[in-house]
Amino acid sequence: MSEFRLAIINTGAANIHSVEKAVRVAGGDPVVTTSADVISNAHAAILPGVGANDAVMRQLIDRELPDTIREFADSGRPLLCVCLGMQILFESSEEGELPGLGILRGDVVRFPVDSKTADGTRLKVPHMGWNTVHFLDDEVARHPAFEGIPQDTFFYFVHSYHCRAKDPGDVAATSPHGIEVCAAVVHDNIVGTQFHPEKSGRSGLEIYAKFLDFAQRTK
Repeated sequence: MSEFRLAIINTGAANIHSVEKAVRVAGGDPVVTTSADVISNAHAAILPGVGANDAVMRQLIDRELPDTIREFADSGRPLLCVCLGMQILFESSEEGELPGLGILRGDVVRFPVDSKTADGTRLKVPHMGWNTVHFLDDEVARHPAFEGIPQDTFFYFVHSYHCRAKDPGDVAATSPHGIEVCAAVVHDNIVGTQFHPEKSGRSGLEIYAKFLDFAQRTK
């Protein structure tokens, strides 16, 4: 059997090495890369991201990677996208002027600045810290990366913008922050999390481990 190849796509974002470390703890042996050839020849890939839409998209454009990522997504191979990595899957973002990858239909919008929580407290933006994640089991079959994760498990979020999928079927989980926020997406071979598994302790490592197991089984 040929060696399993896992690529972590280097978007120039600050958390790349945190993701790499978490994946290694979960049992993976990833290659952090900006090489289109390495990505194209990988069995599975992870697209992380921290920062702003335009900064990350410029990094990808400068490295001639958008088409490579789109082709990888279209290939049916497992692709895990984290935080801003999930947001740039969509068509556009209020955070910047550059379009996203357009792999998923929808946009990314800022939390309303005047929103309030149920007790009347002004909503804090960015949405930062631990929050519960509710998987939409009745509407969307769980991706193997999420199998066995208890409902309303706490994960760690850091974001001021959230995704609005045009196809409700792409939304795999939500989290409450004044509104029900898209916390995860699943679309065929693509899975994304708005939260950071690498910052979410044992539950986050479990997601990486389950994704790795799924990717290796489908190689």
